[in-house]
Amino acid sequence: MERVILHSDFNNFYASVECLYNPSLRDKAVVVCGDVELRHGIVLAKNYVAKKLGIKTGDVIWQAQQKCTDLVVVPANFERYLRFSKLARKIYEDYTDKIESFGIDECWLDVTQSSKIFGGGELIANTLRERLKFELGITASIGVSWNKIYAKLGSDMQKPDATVVISKENYQSKIFHLPASDLLYVGRATFPKLKKFNINTIGEIANADVKFLKERLGKWGEYIWTFANGLDTTSVSSNLAESIIKSVGNSTTTVRDLKDETDVKMIVSVLSESVASRLREQGLKGQVISLYLQDKNLQSFGKQMKIKEPTFLSAEIIKQAMFIFKNFYDFTQPIRNVGVRVSDLSPANYPHQTSIFSSEKQRMKTEKMEKAVDELRRRFGHFIIRRGIEYFDKNLTMLNPKQEHIIHPLSYFK
Repeated sequence: MERVILHSDFNNFYASVECLYNPSLRDKAVVVCGDVELRHGIVLAKNYVAKKLGIKTGDVIWQAQQKCTDLVVVPANFERYLRFSKLARKIYEDYTDKIESFGIDECWLDVTQSSKIFGGGELIANTLRERLKFELGITASIGVSWNKIYAKLGSDMQKPDATVVISKENYQSKIFHLPASDLLYVGRATFPKLKKFNINTIGEIANADVKFLKERLGKWGEYIWTFANGLDTTSVSSNLAESIIKSVGNSTTTVRDLKDETDVKMIVSVLSESVASRLREQGLKGQVISLYLQDKNLQSFGKQMKIKEPTFLSAEIIKQAMFIFKNFYDFTQPIRNVGVRVSDLSPANYPHQTSIFSSEKQRMKTEKMEKAVDELRRRFGHFIIRRGIEYFDKNLTMLNPKQEHIIHPLSYFK
């Protein structure tokens, strides 16, 4: 039996939710942005009025305001967006248990079996759109196809509030003329490479020699050829399947440039405490520590290193991150963005080889101490207890990355 896959994508999700809470904004140019005071002032989402004026996601606020002097700038409210995302998922669950998120506002649904009950993919898609409008007050575009890639293409083709069916009978006429950049994972780096080979459309990718694409683009060449031809057979993950956490990290754009090692250590300490606390909550330890830095000229640095024993201790994460910073980073320009991540995860209660050069007894004491800090913060708030180094500049360190943690779009490849 041929699969029936839907891809549901909310239209201007953040901006739509904000306009729902404040209907007076609906006819105005609206953008949702990060905290300007904390230098997160870029456009995260815009409504169609703003889009028509040339405002793009990723624009700096001052750039967007130059395009529209009457622009309404609304701060992001991620708790609100997550709530709507969860409510939408509850609606999807009335039709299938095979639901796979692709970020906060997009989902794939496999309705192959339920289409027998509810009348086919297109009818289910139309029903979902009406329910989302009626029950949540926001619209979505939904693509219907026999594979995930074409379903996503369909949801992108006609906005807002539309259903597009891409079938085995019409896919060539529907999508082969579209720009190659419309295909998943043909991004800003891949598209110019394809243009050099005179490959400009999805159809030209599909008709290209797969060996040639693989030679020129590596594994991505084969992936996009498979995607373009509708040959992807990847299944939609069941919402009952346990999500596998591969890494835990936090990053932040700092309220001012970091000019010396002490500045960097303050931010690394705050981020590492958040990462360590999240690891403990999940019952995980990690053995690879990664540090990411971006300077004021937007030049990026990233490096990871493996430590001897898995950890969920902030002190050990800070130590390794700062070791990477001191030994591998050429600190010539002020830094504006810092990220810390822990990967190579395993359950915290798994047995592991201890080192004869470290005190296991002292390590257990540190674990108890950091868990006690978790409990204090849970009961009395994050800032009830802080590291001494954070008091060197309270404005710089007045952030709670754990609470402000945002769910970002997921990778298609698991």
